[in-house]
Amino acid sequence: MSKPVVAITRPKDRAGKACEIVEKLGGEAILAPTLDLKPVNTQSLKELVLKKDELDWIVFTSPTTIVSLNQFYPDFIKNLNCKLAVIGNKTGKLAEKHGLKVDLMPDDFTAEGLVEEFSKNNITNQTIGIPRTASARPTLPEGLEKLGNTVILAEAYKSLFPMNEDKVKNLISKIENNEIDAITFTSPLTVENFFEISDDKEDLAKLLNDNLLVVCIGPITARVLEKYNIAYIYPETYTVPDMMELLFEKLNG
Repeated sequence: MSKPVVAITRPKDRAGKACEIVEKLGGEAILAPTLDLKPVNTQSLKELVLKKDELDWIVFTSPTTIVSLNQFYPDFIKNLNCKLAVIGNKTGKLAEKHGLKVDLMPDDFTAEGLVEEFSKNNITNQTIGIPRTASARPTLPEGLEKLGNTVILAEAYKSLFPMNEDKVKNLISKIENNEIDAITFTSPLTVENFFEISDDKEDLAKLLNDNLLVVCIGPITARVLEKYNIAYIYPETYTVPDMMELLFEKLNG
């Protein structure tokens, strides 16, 4: 039996581990990022940094947030003197690598999961900084504000349409030629941009349903796949390793 071919749509700088896992599990990875991430030094980020001493908590929702802060304001991370909440193991590990202690990480790696943890721990009347992408869902800041907290939002990076559309078009061509066995999506925008590049969204959705195993990171990304009427699976724990383990379980089953 030939190696199963798995399409990875993650941003290039986040895709290394996913490709490595695919190859380790006996597959061939095809990387076609449908999303690019660019750290940016915005006015809102500058203002958050200036308010560092007012923060009771800071929330890192992705590794790119840490990369951005370290790029533009390395002293901010070194001298951070508040509690830290993160979403996801990878974000937590990168924070620890920079010498930070993680005080709160939800079992459910979503904004909803983090709001629930703050609620369970009765964390209220706090000033919470959230550096992230401006295109992120409002769930987290709204949820924390409903608990009685003050939230300072800052744009730390931009989620961009893929710079290299040709790679995605090449992937779509391979899907049309039945050369791909499975495809993975790790955020709502990876799905939206994938279909935005396609000339025939309905035909592409049919090809995915008929010929590919579609695996996503969790329920938030799944909602966008539902919009395109695509059948999908996702792991119980919303991580890339768990997603890949599930993918190969199904392919080999």
